[in-house]
Amino acid sequence: MILWILFFLLILMVFGFGFTMQILWWVAAVLLVVWIVGFAMRGRGGGGRRYSRR
Repeated sequence: MILWILFFLLILMVFGFGFTMQILWWVAAVLLVVWIVGFAMRGRGGGGRRYSRR
C-alpha cells in the first residue's frame, strides 16, 4: 500500500514539474518578446536617454 502511495506521489511530482516547466517556457518566451520590442524601440528612438546625464 505504501508503495502505491509513493508511486502516485512520484507521478504527481513529475507531472507537476512538467506543468511548471511549461509555464516557465511561456514566461521566458513573453520576456524575450518584451526584450526584443524594447531593444527595437530604443534603437529607433535615438537611445540618448541613458548617456544624457553630464
